[in-house]
Amino acid sequence: LNLSPKKAARIMEKVVKSAVANAEVSPEIEDVDALYIKSVYVDSGPMWKRVRPRAMGRAYLIRKRTSHITVVLDEKRKEV
Repeated sequence: LNLSPKKAARIMEKVVKSAVANAEVSPEIEDVDALYIKSVYVDSGPMWKRVRPRAMGRAYLIRKRTSHITVVLDEKRKEV
């Protein structure tokens, strides 16, 4: 992610680092080094609505979209 020039890559990198930091604090996770990303999904979030004036007194609705990013981590178990 840190080699990608896309803006979303920076945001996703922060979210993954945050998920790992949360897992370090969690008492259920024993080995942080054994974590892997099980799934990542992005859902639509609240939409900010703005009005932009247009010709002849009309108004145009601008939708500023947001999203919710969810990262699910899981721990690789060593088989005995």
